Amino acid sequence: MENKLVDHLFRHHSGKMVSVLTRIFGLSNLDIIEDAVQDTFIKASISWRKQQPEHPEAWLTKAAKNRVIDIFRTLKAQKNNLPNITQGTDAIAINELFLDAEIEDAQLRMIFTACHPKLDPRDRISFALKTVSGFSTKEIASALLTKEETIKKRLMRARKAIQKSDIQFYIPQGKTLNERLESVMEVLYLIFNEGFHSNNKEHLIREDLCGEAMRLCKLLLKYKQTRSPECYALFALMCFHSARLPAKTSVDNEVLDLKQQNRALWHFPFIQLGNTMMSKAVETEDFSCYHFEAAIAAEHLKAKTFEDTNWNAILKWYQALHQLQPMPSHLLTMAVICIQNKDYETADFYFKQLQPEHLEQRAYLYFAAKADYFAETKNLKEALIYIDLALYSVTNSQEKAYLQNKKAALLQILN
Repeated sequence: MENKLVDHLFRHHSGKMVSVLTRIFGLSNLDIIEDAVQDTFIKASISWRKQQPEHPEAWLTKAAKNRVIDIFRTLKAQKNNLPNITQGTDAIAINELFLDAEIEDAQLRMIFTACHPKLDPRDRISFALKTVSGFSTKEIASALLTKEETIKKRLMRARKAIQKSDIQFYIPQGKTLNERLESVMEVLYLIFNEGFHSNNKEHLIREDLCGEAMRLCKLLLKYKQTRSPECYALFALMCFHSARLPAKTSVDNEVLDLKQQNRALWHFPFIQLGNTMMSKAVETEDFSCYHFEAAIAAEHLKAKTFEDTNWNAILKWYQALHQLQPMPSHLLTMAVICIQNKDYETADFYFKQLQPEHLEQRAYLYFAAKADYFAETKNLKEALIYIDLALYSVTNSQEKAYLQNKKAALLQILN
């Protein structure tokens, strides 16, 4: 139980701790700070076996602060790096930085530091996931569909760029803010997606990641300078997807597609909040990819049954989305929509523009969609070939079980 609590706190609070300690001790000491936070959680996992503190988060924050000081003293670097936080006005100022509003401010500073234009775009995303949300390199590799070694190199490059360019720990203003906000939203979108449809082998849904992405997005909306129509649209999208989370898996932890989901389980307060956010998002004439994705999610939520789904409206939104942001996954989804509409000729048109490798770790989705296409066009032997290809390339155990059930249904028809 203690380890589960420590894991939960690490996911939700390590980013806060790294951010506020960075504000105190500076970006130049980021490696020391991250090590200190890591050490603190290891210490907590051991000491809490005997007795859990009354206020776990406060315990962790204080312990991390003290751990940083200990490390600096060990390195005999307190004169250069260590403010006098034990007495006088410095002590008051430092303690005030641990108030909720100041912690939020520190996190915003960290988000925008991670998205500085002097960092490579790929490095920005990896660095933000590590420092703001406490992702491990393995989790970042999964979220970004790349190798763990590549992520380690990106994190190292980001730290070097921060040191070399002497990047400051602050929230940008004016045009610079708008440019950096785009990168920030992309990071939050990736965090949410990894939670909503995880690449983790055992868990398809990771609600803690969805919650973290929503928390950080709310943080952007809380401040006037970071509030924007795109940000409202992104938060609306997160709300709409989160509404469906309770119905995505069965009581036996099996994957349920939209057709099988019990819509009575959809969380109505999230739908209401999403609609409120969307009404604010459309107070602009320029729609972003988040506007279109939120509109697509809203169409699914409007349908009382799967059969009531307005596939033509969803296809229209996807076409607009693909025009704005061309991606292989959009082509695949448009092919799937055409299968639902029984427009097999157009589905084939979209499939022909794709190769499985375009989807990298999610290539199994291409094979599964092709299996559906051949099943619907009564070519069951080809459908079985593609189901087998999907089973071979899928890594998540829940999705593998889902595909095995589809294969069993095909074999039953064939026999």
